[in-house]
Amino acid sequence: QVQLVESGGGLVQPGGSLRLSCTTSGSIFRIAAMGWYRRAPGKQRELVSRFTSGSTPIYGGSVQGRFTISRDNAKNTVYLQMSSLKPEDTAVYYCYALINYNDYWGQGTQVTVSS
Repeated sequence: QVQLVESGGGLVQPGGSLRLSCTTSGSIFRIAAMGWYRRAPGKQRELVSRFTSGSTPIYGGSVQGRFTISRDNAKNTVYLQMSSLKPEDTAVYYCYALINYNDYWGQGTQVTVSS
């Protein structure tokens, strides 16, 4: 049973930084994609950033230049470094992965940006 577990969320002031981590467990043969989505209150889930088949990640337009995704392939772990956080970044952040040709989601971690 493959599982994704996020960590690193919390409360931060505007302009601050946070780093999210997503670790995997279970029987993993192939990870075709891995990344982050978020859902803000009253809004649909949106892409934050993800790696796909290439080495260059893609970013959602609202976080471009402020967030950086990285990964540790040896640990099957993905990170999201968030800087210059804004109140509109407040959301539940979900880790996503396409593993062994199946979609998996983490349970989500809350990020709140407020003074």
